[in-house]
Amino acid sequence: MPSLSYLYTPERHSAGRVVNRTNLQAARHNLRVQKGVTLIAIVLFAVKILAWYLTSSVAILTDALESIVNVVAGLIGVYSLYVSAKPRDQDHPYGHGKVEFISAAIEGTLITVAGFIIIYECIDNLVHPHQIDKLDYGVLLVAFTAVINYISGALCIRTGKKNNSLALIASGKHLQSDTWSTLGIVAGLILIMVTGIGWIDSVVAMIFAFIIIFTGYRIVRRSIAGIMDEADLELLKKMVVMLNQHRKPNWIDLHNLRIIKYGGTIHVDCHLTVPWYLNVHEAHREIDELSRLVKEDYGEAVELFVHSDGCLDFSCRICAKEDCSVRLHAFEKTVEWTMENISSNTKHQLGGEVVEDVEEV
Repeated sequence: MPSLSYLYTPERHSAGRVVNRTNLQAARHNLRVQKGVTLIAIVLFAVKILAWYLTSSVAILTDALESIVNVVAGLIGVYSLYVSAKPRDQDHPYGHGKVEFISAAIEGTLITVAGFIIIYECIDNLVHPHQIDKLDYGVLLVAFTAVINYISGALCIRTGKKNNSLALIASGKHLQSDTWSTLGIVAGLILIMVTGIGWIDSVVAMIFAFIIIFTGYRIVRRSIAGIMDEADLELLKKMVVMLNQHRKPNWIDLHNLRIIKYGGTIHVDCHLTVPWYLNVHEAHREIDELSRLVKEDYGEAVELFVHSDGCLDFSCRICAKEDCSVRLHAFEKTVEWTMENISSNTKHQLGGEVVEDVEEV
C-alpha cells in the first residue's frame, strides 16, 4: 500500500478555519490579560516607590527594583502576545507563537539580574547601615502590593494554562514569586519594628533575592527548551499512556512520534502502520480515529500530521488483528508503546532487529 500523509484538523475542510479562529481568540484574550497585568505593575511600582521614600528601607527598595522588572517584562509580554496573536502567513507557516519563548527568556533574565542587584544592595546596606523610618506605613503599602500581585499572578497562570501561553504563565509565576518575596520583606519589617535590629532588613532581602534568582533561572531554562524544540517529556508521557489505552486492532505500529509547541498550538506528527491491503479511504478512517482521540485529550489547538505505512511480513508477529486473511506469521506478542520506542524512527518488531522507516516506493 502506498504511504499516506495526512493532516488532521477538526471537521476536515472547515476545521483549519475553526482551529485558527479558536487559537486567535485565545491569543487575543491572552493579550488583554497581559495589558491589564502591565497596567497593574506600573501602579504597584509607584506604590512601592512611595513606601521606600517614606521608610528608607533597603528591603523595600529592592522590592521596588524588582517591580521595575515587572513593568519592563509586562511591556515585553504585551508585544510578544501581540505578535503571537497574528494569524499564520506565508513567511510564518507555523504561526508566530514562538515569540512567547523569547519573551519568557528575556523576562527570566531580567528577574535573575534583579536578584543580583538586590544582593548587592543588601551587602552595601550591611556595610553602610542607615536609619529606617515610618515602618508602619511601609508595611501597609507593601502588603497591599503583595495581595494585588498574587491575584494578578493567579489570573495569568490560569489563563496561560487554559490557552497554552508560556508568556502568561511566566508572568504569573514572576508575579507570585514577587508576592512571596514581598511578604517576606513585610515579615522582616515587622520584626525590625518589634526588635529594633536594623540589619534584619538586609538579611531578609538577601534571602528572597536568592529565591528570585532561582525563579528567573527556571523561566529561562524552560524558554530555551521551547526555542530549541526540546521534547516535552510530560506531554509525551501523557500521550503514550492515552494511545496504549485506546489502541485499535488496525494500529499495528506507531513510531517517529514528535511533539512541538508553537505558542498555544501543539504540533504532533507520527508514522502509523496499518494493514497493507487497506485502501486510501479505509486508512483515512483509522487516522480519523487516532485524531479524534488526540483531540479529546488536547482540544482544538492540535495539528496532527500522520504518515501511514503498510505492514510488512515481520509485522504479523506483533499484529493482534484477528480477522486478517493474509497473515504470514502467527501473532506472538504486542509491542507496548513507550516513550523510547514510539519516538524512534524505526518500525517495531520482535527479535531486537532494527528496521529503518523509509519511504515505500
